[in-house]
Amino acid sequence: MTMGTRGLPIGWRLMAWREWRLLWRSPVLLTLTIIYPLILMLMLMLVFQAGVPQQLPVAVLDQDNSDLSRHLLHAVAATPEVAITDSVHDLRQGRALIEGGRVRGLLYLPQHLERDLLAGQRPEVVFFYDNQWMSTGGIVARGVMQAVTEVTAEMRVASRMAQGESMAHAAMAVQPVQVQASPLFNPALNYVHFLLAALLPAVLQIFIASTTAYALGLDVRTRYRLRVMRRLAGGVWPAMVGKLLPYTVVFLLVLAVADGILFGVMGVPLRGSLMVLLVAAVGFVLASQLIGALVVLLVRNISTALSLVAVLMAPAFGFMGIGFPREGMNLFAQLWGYLIPGTWFMQIRVDQTVRGTPWEVTVWPLLGLLVMVTLLAWMVILRLIVWQRPWLQTRTTRRAKSDTSAAGEGAATP
Repeated sequence: MTMGTRGLPIGWRLMAWREWRLLWRSPVLLTLTIIYPLILMLMLMLVFQAGVPQQLPVAVLDQDNSDLSRHLLHAVAATPEVAITDSVHDLRQGRALIEGGRVRGLLYLPQHLERDLLAGQRPEVVFFYDNQWMSTGGIVARGVMQAVTEVTAEMRVASRMAQGESMAHAAMAVQPVQVQASPLFNPALNYVHFLLAALLPAVLQIFIASTTAYALGLDVRTRYRLRVMRRLAGGVWPAMVGKLLPYTVVFLLVLAVADGILFGVMGVPLRGSLMVLLVAAVGFVLASQLIGALVVLLVRNISTALSLVAVLMAPAFGFMGIGFPREGMNLFAQLWGYLIPGTWFMQIRVDQTVRGTPWEVTVWPLLGLLVMVTLLAWMVILRLIVWQRPWLQTRTTRRAKSDTSAAGEGAATP
């Protein structure tokens, strides 16, 4: 048997070339590997192209009709997050607009607002919003309340200065303790940095595992097909390497295209190590491939394997800690998250892009990803060994019978 580098039979090259030709000739594999991932990633990029949601519609109920209320409305309208689109006559009408989805919130300015504020009282400005849509509700509430707070603080300071206080004393009286919130990362709350950069790996790992399960399932549905693959490559290991390598390269190229658009076009920062990202990307693709390979080797049915891969990978985004913090999840959800390659890869991507974390911090999720690849590889090996054992025993038995027959014929010959 001709050997390649480090004792690996060069038959893996034949297997890789065979798989490469099959990839470009199979519409199913071509769609799962290149067409669907790129289309879906492009759609996600178009959805989050704006980055920060702006001009979300809100309604107002102004029962004061004073200079202060008009100043407040101008300040609210000037915020980039909010656009005042409706003016209502009562709370019932405003509630109907919110429930109908026409506006995202209702700003209520009560009667005698300016009079009470100038008299030193604390009138209430109320903002109603639909918090069922948490992201949208949070955005409009933050924009409206920031504008209202700034205007009312200015009015209080102006009122005290009119009474003879200095600006410093008036500002101190209005806000004796000033809280400064300084977000360290993603201060603009850009959804491209926050959500899109995590959505892409979460979607891609589904395609990686599904494609691997389908492609490998074509060759391992029966022991005969596995035997043909093994003989073509010169061993089980070369066969698996040659089988998976073309898809590894293609998915890395797909991920590179997506990241090139993220970093080069959409402005996602790359503050960390590109080499760490490359190593993590290879580990992420390999781990996702090995999950698909292990599933199809266990069930030996393509349809069942694809269903199991979907069950495992489809809800991955919920367990990765993007929308809901993993620290607040129960033990089952945390363990499920640890079993998903995207969880580790997402942590590394966030560390090396937006946060610019030192490598000694990122090394732990990177080690977790590499440990996952190693464990999955050994599980695939063990499954292949167990599966080969019956036909190996049959082959050994046939050889023994052949040797016995040959010995018998030799003894019977005079």
